[in-house]
Amino acid sequence: MNTPIKPRPRPQVMRLTENAAEHIRGILAKAERPVAGVRVGVKNGGCAGMEYTMEYADAVNATDEVVEDKGVKLLIDPKAVLFLLGTEMDFKVDKLTSGFVFNNPNQTSACGCGTSVAITPAGEPAHDHAH
Repeated sequence: MNTPIKPRPRPQVMRLTENAAEHIRGILAKAERPVAGVRVGVKNGGCAGMEYTMEYADAVNATDEVVEDKGVKLLIDPKAVLFLLGTEMDFKVDKLTSGFVFNNPNQTSACGCGTSVAITPAGEPAHDHAH
């Protein structure tokens, strides 16, 4: 009897801390319409070059990378997969702010506001900007 060869599991692009998962589950529970998941991506902008984006997704796109962690479905924009590989998403509350925090091993620099970052795609060497 031949056992089919299973494809090697792909590494999970992102993972959530319990705090982040709990917060997203709470937000989704209050959503006024059915939500397929939370789409996470990156876009050009901000003082360090790139910003993380998060939005409700009504449906899963065929090209989305789907990550299910701690009861939450994250839909990763295909253009962002290499930028987000290995990222842990957390939710932090301190005296002044509360919000999602991305602990990203590909991040090469960030600005003081914490929402704008420079990210090198996984597998590419970080470029040294000193000339």
